[in-house]
Amino acid sequence: MNQASNIAELLLAINAVNLNPTEPYTWASGIKAPIYCDNRLIMSYPKERDQIETALAELIMHHYPDVEVIAGTATAGIPHAAFVAAKLNLPMIYVRSSNKDHGKQKAIEGYLEPGAKVVMIEDLISTGSSVLKAAEKVTEAGGDVLGCVAIFDYLLEVGRQNFAAAQLPLATLTNYQILIDAAVKRPELANHYDTLASWYQNPSQWPNQ
Repeated sequence: MNQASNIAELLLAINAVNLNPTEPYTWASGIKAPIYCDNRLIMSYPKERDQIETALAELIMHHYPDVEVIAGTATAGIPHAAFVAAKLNLPMIYVRSSNKDHGKQKAIEGYLEPGAKVVMIEDLISTGSSVLKAAEKVTEAGGDVLGCVAIFDYLLEVGRQNFAAAQLPLATLTNYQILIDAAVKRPELANHYDTLASWYQNPSQWPNQ
């Protein structure tokens, strides 16, 4: 089993990802989805957490070996950025979703040296808008954003388009297709592969396409 499959199995095992094709979840956008992902749960499982943070560190060094600063997106990306920065012995910053309304009204917490090469960490990718907006703030503050990494990618077309438009590379540990390949090995999901697979191809029309 490769690492992407291992990570998918891990997320399922700690219930960071839940799949329910018969009683779908409703996202804030109103979209119905057979999946709910809460990677914040990773923080509470030391062994699994270490496996994921080690994999993220290796992913960063493989794709962005010149990295000088690790940046987390508020709020879900912050703990992963902290763990990974510690593993790589690199400085860490985090990017607020909006500027503080007091003090220096900063959007970025931590010290960012002008021209520093930055990798953004997000917990999961749907549209990509959160991490891409955070990357813009880092660029505006003088950082050189090399790219983004995340634990999980829903593989939505809108996300792919947004990263292409921003001209930023994205690398992830695992994704929706790999996850459902692992999930349908479970008896309760074995007969739902087609339903699960059809969702990310056209989520706005699911499950009626």
